[in-house]
Amino acid sequence: MQIEARRALAGLVILVMLASCGGRDVKDSAPSGSASIPDMPGDAVPRPEARSRYGNGPVYEVFGQRYVVMDSGSGYSERGVASWYGEKFHGRLTSNREPYDMYAMTAAHKTLPLPTYVRVRNLRNNKSVIVRVNDRGPFISNRIIDLSYAAASKLDMVKDGTSLVEITAISFDAPPGDHPTRQTTTPVPKPAPAAVKSTPPRPDVAKPEQIYVQVGAFGSRENAERRSAELSAAHFGNVIIHADTDVSPTLYRVRIGPIHDVIQYDVIVEELANIGISNPYLISE
Repeated sequence: MQIEARRALAGLVILVMLASCGGRDVKDSAPSGSASIPDMPGDAVPRPEARSRYGNGPVYEVFGQRYVVMDSGSGYSERGVASWYGEKFHGRLTSNREPYDMYAMTAAHKTLPLPTYVRVRNLRNNKSVIVRVNDRGPFISNRIIDLSYAAASKLDMVKDGTSLVEITAISFDAPPGDHPTRQTTTPVPKPAPAAVKSTPPRPDVAKPEQIYVQVGAFGSRENAERRSAELSAAHFGNVIIHADTDVSPTLYRVRIGPIHDVIQYDVIVEELANIGISNPYLISE
């Protein structure tokens, strides 16, 4: 259906977002017929693209919440909870008017420009993917990105439905090496060295990261202990003070954890809000 852009540009963005993203709190599903599932794709290949005509209005509102779209994703990085959407929305239009393909490496984000390429790393297993953000959402508390079924599958988070992740925007004005590039020259082979008996190196074994919710960073230990006591009085367990001596002067970071899943994270964030502490963020080490 043709719609006059001047009359409905702002409204169209909201309507598309509500149609494609608004109902994602309703239970979604993986493909229903395994025989028809195509091979999983490789990562999205980052390339410079013009901003989409649709979905990039400077300000929009969904469910009474106002969102301001970023001018650029350059330097953007965030940790939080990822969710995914699948068959329920397969074929529907995304916010930039592209059909949603649950088998493509795409994602939805509330404020990044459309399109933006981002790397998503699962903090629980260290697996990562690159996706192209072409949709708005998720409009659910404590969620920072909504992944396609394919992307969620490659991160091993389909079964759980959510996961703790780190997302980093890929910038095209960054130094080479920040995103995959194709080799264009043929390296000159070096002479083979003489054979030397050696013990094969042991493969690196990735240790699982410990994940914490950080609720403050203070220049004095006294202030950090005051925050820690406040949390203990509110019956938060596993409150620790980490002295960060890598910075000068030393910072005393107050953390809760380690935490083990999204349910625990959601409970902590809600309970922190109840005592007036907002904007905690995830730390992994």
